[in-house]
Amino acid sequence: MDRIELFRIFTRVVESASFTRAADTLGLPRSSVSAAVQTLETRLGTRLLHRTTRKVAPTQDGAAFYERCLRLIEDMDEAENLFRRSASDPTGRLRVDLPSRIGRLIVAPALPEFLTRYPGIDIDLGMTDRAVHLIEESVDCALRVGPLSDSGLIARPFGTLRLINVASPDYLERYGIPLVPSDLASHFAVNYASPSSGRVEDWEWIEGGEARTVAVPGRISVNSAEGSIACCLAGLGLIQIPAFDVVDHLKEGRLVEVMPGHSAAPMPMALLYPHRQHLSRRLQVFANWLEGLMREVITA
Repeated sequence: MDRIELFRIFTRVVESASFTRAADTLGLPRSSVSAAVQTLETRLGTRLLHRTTRKVAPTQDGAAFYERCLRLIEDMDEAENLFRRSASDPTGRLRVDLPSRIGRLIVAPALPEFLTRYPGIDIDLGMTDRAVHLIEESVDCALRVGPLSDSGLIARPFGTLRLINVASPDYLERYGIPLVPSDLASHFAVNYASPSSGRVEDWEWIEGGEARTVAVPGRISVNSAEGSIACCLAGLGLIQIPAFDVVDHLKEGRLVEVMPGHSAAPMPMALLYPHRQHLSRRLQVFANWLEGLMREVITA
C-alpha cells in the first residue's frame, strides 16, 4: 500500500471518527484500515489517534498530520488529473448536505444543469433539517440557514432569507386576522421545535430596530419545515417561514400573509466546509454554482 493510500485511509478514519465507518465508506476490511493507521504511526514514531470503545479522535500530532495529509492528497489528485482533463473539468465525488426544502425546491431541479456542465463530478445529496457533523459524517459542505455556532468550520456567507408570517384562509376565518403582535394572545401557532435541541422557538418580529419575541400557544409542534407548512395548510395555526417556501401557496390563495409590518429578521445563509488550506476544485465550482443559484431567493 503506497503512502498516499495510507494518507487517504487515515483522513477517512479521522473524518468518520470510527474505524468501522471508515472501512465501510472505503470498501475495505476493518483490519486493513486499522493496519494502515498502525503502519503510519510506526513510520512517524508517534501516536496519531486516541482509541476508545465508542469513538476515535486525533491526538495533537494526529490533528496536525491530518491537515498535512489533506493538502498532499488534494495536490496528488490535481496532479493525476492534470493530463486527463483540463483545469476547467474537475472530477470526483462531493457529499453535500442541504436543508430539506431548499434541496427539494431549488437545488434538485437545477442539478441536471450542473452535472451536464461538470460531467466528472458526482453528487451525494443529503437533505435534512438537522445540523450534520461535517467531519464525523464525511460531508464536504453543508448549507445552513440561521445563526451559526462556533464550530471551527469555514463559513461562506450566501446572504439572507426573508421571513414572512402566514396562515390559511380557513384558520383566519375561524380566529380572525392578527394585525399586530399583541393580537397573538388570542391565536395559535404551529410551533417549530429544533431538530437538534427540541427547543420550541418563540414568535419573532422586529420593532423599532430591535428583535422582540413572544411565546404563542399551539396545539401542535413540528421539527421540519415540511411539517410546519403542512399543518399551516390544514388550518392548525400561524407560522413564520422563508418567503420562497410558500410562494406558490400564496399565489394560489392556499395561504395568506399576515402582519407584514411585523416580520422576523431575515435569516442568514452560509455554506460550511471543513477548515482546509486548499479547497478541491470540485468543491470550489460547486460552491460558486450554488451561490449563483441561491441569488434567486436571497434578499441581501
